[in-house]
Amino acid sequence: MPFTTLLVDLDDTVYPANSGMWDAIAARIDRYMHERLGIPVDIIPNLRHELHGSYGTTLRGLAETRSIDELDYLAFVHNLPIQNFLTPDPEVRAALRSIRLHKWIFTNADRAHAERVLTALDLLDQFEGIIDIHVVSPYCKPMPEAYRLALSQIGSLAHETIFVDDAPRNLQPAREMGLSTVLVGSAASQVSGIPAISSLAGLSQIVDHLCAPNGFEEGK
Repeated sequence: MPFTTLLVDLDDTVYPANSGMWDAIAARIDRYMHERLGIPVDIIPNLRHELHGSYGTTLRGLAETRSIDELDYLAFVHNLPIQNFLTPDPEVRAALRSIRLHKWIFTNADRAHAERVLTALDLLDQFEGIIDIHVVSPYCKPMPEAYRLALSQIGSLAHETIFVDDAPRNLQPAREMGLSTVLVGSAASQVSGIPAISSLAGLSQIVDHLCAPNGFEEGK
């Protein structure tokens, strides 16, 4: 299959989910909801769960239901010492370097956060660009419209594109649109029928399988 493009999620995908990074971001989201919006602490966990399920992200949910300043939200929740959580992984860098496709980041975060993360991981130069939450606004993963806007932005057709993400719910709409998908991280053993890797360091091997004449065969 003539693949041309690799779309890669950012958080908990380009770095391990056990880094503590996402937990720190989640804590900042809770602080934002309490300090900026005055939401009682005891209802924040359930509210976040509801917003995430209904709108795709807490940001989109708060923007729809409380008309927040999205730029202020993103600056607040990503205001973290990233270097305390992330360090470069030479195996991940080598894997990305070996993949001869156009490589883009596709994230529900913003460009500033993505650039800081990729810089900390020594991976910024491995990607041609970043499709962030502003590029696909007012949508976000897993909304199908977000994938259509992302593909339009990078000039790639669905059947030419491989999408890598740690969240199964983000992979499903991509598969339905005709993208090939790869699941990365701790959920990899929980979903059948999708090529899966525990770390991005294994991505080049999966891409080789997908690009082979027979493609990927389930169970291998």
